[in-house]
Amino acid sequence: MNRDYYEILGINKNASEAEIKKAYRKLAMEYHPDRNPGNKEAEDKFRELSEAYEVLSDPQKRAQFDQYGRVFDNNGFSGGSGSYGGAGAETIFEEFFGDVFGDFFGSAGRSRKKSRPTRGGDIKLRHEIEFEQAVFGCDIEVSVPRIVECTKCGGTGAEDGGIETCATCRGTGVIQNRQGLFAITTTCSSCGGTGKVIKNVCKECKGEGAKRIHKKLSVKVPAGIEDGMTIRISGEGNHGRNGGPAGDLYIAVSVKGHKFFRRDGRDIYLELPLSAVDAMLGKSIEIPTLEGKDEIKIKPGSQPGDVITLKGKGIADVQGYGVGNQYIELKVIIPTKLTKKQKDLLAKFEADSNEDTYKTDRSLFDKIKDFFG
Repeated sequence: MNRDYYEILGINKNASEAEIKKAYRKLAMEYHPDRNPGNKEAEDKFRELSEAYEVLSDPQKRAQFDQYGRVFDNNGFSGGSGSYGGAGAETIFEEFFGDVFGDFFGSAGRSRKKSRPTRGGDIKLRHEIEFEQAVFGCDIEVSVPRIVECTKCGGTGAEDGGIETCATCRGTGVIQNRQGLFAITTTCSSCGGTGKVIKNVCKECKGEGAKRIHKKLSVKVPAGIEDGMTIRISGEGNHGRNGGPAGDLYIAVSVKGHKFFRRDGRDIYLELPLSAVDAMLGKSIEIPTLEGKDEIKIKPGSQPGDVITLKGKGIADVQGYGVGNQYIELKVIIPTKLTKKQKDLLAKFEADSNEDTYKTDRSLFDKIKDFFG
């Protein structure tokens, strides 16, 4: 069953960015695991709040959630129907509150923040595809600028045997100073709170434990994808720290326009120019469709703006919920330059016309006639 992220945060669907942040701040502080030790219900609630904030604080994800009730990824739709594949709840909380985290939850929170496994950051790219590629699906190749773990040092940033326990904090990651009845705890400046120091820096990554690469990926674009949808590929973001999982890759898809068709969801529209004679007499015409050429019959007496429907000739739904239609909008072209002979023929046509000639619009003619008396 889909979850309503607005309801989870206790806000309405028109909430501003500031209102979303305010609601998350208040509830995250209340349900944070460090304030509710051993409380499984509070832990689940905190994770749910962070999931809701991650979606609603991102304009693209929020737009998709508002339209579909979930967020699109490479395997279908995720978010709003299960666990969302974004950053961990603790990571979101720390990024949101920054250094204030330690002030609320003490030295244990600060030292754990430095040493515990941390999820890698997400990567966002934009990729443009052709109209036909969006309709039928395709495989695209993207070059992803990723931060990956250094293979030489295994992410430690040190040569073999080059890491030692910090002598300043003795491996705790914090320094505690007592002032009367109070104890002030600060992050160890020697090791940055990790409890470890590097003596021999890795020559390949210069002590960073990571390096930047460009990785080529083949990505499957599902048939029916629409302009502005986002594909998520799990684990293809930047690598995590201290054994944490990698982030995700998000590809925002931009779809080019088509020279004939106009798209509206699953349906496509084709504007068909038609001579006045063909509209009056009727005609069989060959038109383009997504699957090639097709022949349609223009019935005699067709009017400007008439629409012909070809059922099932539209676009397959990206979630597999049926196929749309193709609509042909008739645009009757009225000639603007006539020869004398053509004018004479039209005059004879008008003289030979009667009420039955304009039967479809006779009621309108009668109303106008009555209006002028």
